Amino acid sequence: MYMNRILIMSILSAITTTLTSCFFGKSKTVEPVASLQSQPSGFYTIAIKKLDEKSTLDLSTFKGKKILIVNTASKCGFTPQYKELQQLQDKYKEKLVIIGTPCNQFGSQEPGTEEEIESFCQVNYGVTFPLTEKLDVKGSNQHPLYQWLTQKAKNGSLDATVSWNFNKFLLNENGHLIGYYPSTVTPLSEELQSAISK
Repeated sequence: MYMNRILIMSILSAITTTLTSCFFGKSKTVEPVASLQSQPSGFYTIAIKKLDEKSTLDLSTFKGKKILIVNTASKCGFTPQYKELQQLQDKYKEKLVIIGTPCNQFGSQEPGTEEEIESFCQVNYGVTFPLTEKLDVKGSNQHPLYQWLTQKAKNGSLDATVSWNFNKFLLNENGHLIGYYPSTVTPLSEELQSAISK
């Protein structure tokens, strides 16, 4: 009886792990080929507006730092990750920039206006890192930023699918994509911090 319970629990654990991986995806990491590691990438030329949609976020100002891009939402089970994202930004501010990209494509969990999103992030989580305009991260209206992040033909590193809110893309100091992390990888996880610290 005891052995049967252990067997059942093991099977349930394996099923949960498999379903989580299928739904939220798996981490992917890659090192740029040696000839590209020291050369700035085309990432810096992508045009994207700030959350207020009145000015452009100049990505080239972040050369020399790692960049973590996260599609965010205010009404998601993963929304508390905003707190850890801000903590991560504070901890690694000398070598990291976090960019939040609000998106309403998953469960309509980011329905607010730009003003509402900004207020929510500042009041509830003290967010100081840049937030972009609300955009599509998949589909026919996928923003050029996410076309670049998800297609190896454009980023030269890996293919990825944005599967839910709070997926994370890590770029190195020269704007080369070096990792993708699903929603279940928290900002302060050892996995992500290890990649940032390298």
